[in-house]
Amino acid sequence: MKTYENIVEQLGDKASFYLDHVSEKITKDELQLPDADFVSKVFANSNRNPQTLRSLAQLYGHGNLKDTGYLNILPVDQGVEHSAAFSFYKNPDYFDPENIIKLAIGAGCNGVASTFGALGLYARKYAHKIPFIVKLNHNELLSYPNTYDQNVFGKVKEAWDMGAVAIGATIYFGSKESNRQLKEIAETFAEAHSLGMATILWCYTRNDSFKTDKEDYHTAADLTGQANHLGVTIQADIIKQKLPTTNYGFKNLQFGKYDDAMYEGLTTEHPIDLCRLQVANCYMGKIGLINSGGGSKGASDLTEAITTAIVNKRAGGSGLILGRKAFQRPFKEGVELIHAVQGVYLEKRITVA
Repeated sequence: MKTYENIVEQLGDKASFYLDHVSEKITKDELQLPDADFVSKVFANSNRNPQTLRSLAQLYGHGNLKDTGYLNILPVDQGVEHSAAFSFYKNPDYFDPENIIKLAIGAGCNGVASTFGALGLYARKYAHKIPFIVKLNHNELLSYPNTYDQNVFGKVKEAWDMGAVAIGATIYFGSKESNRQLKEIAETFAEAHSLGMATILWCYTRNDSFKTDKEDYHTAADLTGQANHLGVTIQADIIKQKLPTTNYGFKNLQFGKYDDAMYEGLTTEHPIDLCRLQVANCYMGKIGLINSGGGSKGASDLTEAITTAIVNKRAGGSGLILGRKAFQRPFKEGVELIHAVQGVYLEKRITVA
């Protein structure tokens, strides 16, 4: 695990920018912060049944971050989303899904998220050793031209039968298919809860109009924050979202509802404050926000992963879901990178801003 001094060294001249910032628009006192009793504090009085509480407890209580209120999940469904050859050519071992599960176990992750096929092939061997999260829907890559739609690949009961503690799903908010996806996944989440499974929603924005010549608003804090709010509305237990890189999506794209005072009152341009707006849209942190680690860029991966973890933790988020930066490198290096991320959440000197 990385020590505080190692983390400071990794951040370089950006250390103070990320580690000393204090959020003043939405303060940490207004949030439900992750801790050892997070599941009970949030869900004990909810409509989630005891089996779902147990599933959530299994997820939060596993791996190196167990009983901290934080999550580190290994997600590998890129073989469907980005093509298997493109995803695994840097490390062909991961064509065999057993190595995906082994990486999650070896790195001490809270859980492993993958496809019906990948997890189903090894369910009897590993479902009792690490929490399984079955990704229910995907954007398959072979339709031409690609439609960027999310289609369901299996049934909730199949995931339950293989011993999964949770299902995951994606909605492309802003796309022309989003209304169908919203209805589809709301019904799916209700079924999962009835069986006692937890639910994780990949809350992505997707619309060609969200990207202009000047800015890509797919990762704007206001648009992604609203996607999060729709996600918790259909009773996602955990929200997965990309880290915000900008703001003013509604204003600059001239749609939806916005007011200048809304931006001034809720956030600043600091990355931690932008992420805090995402957390606020998850019922002020009562539904855990896990940010994604993004694609692998090589030498900068470690610094980027640590930075993302710091932004998420200091914003009041609940962890990181990191895949390509880990599995697109040798096994030992992947484990070390994941451990470095976990070190951020275990380091008590890195506090909520």
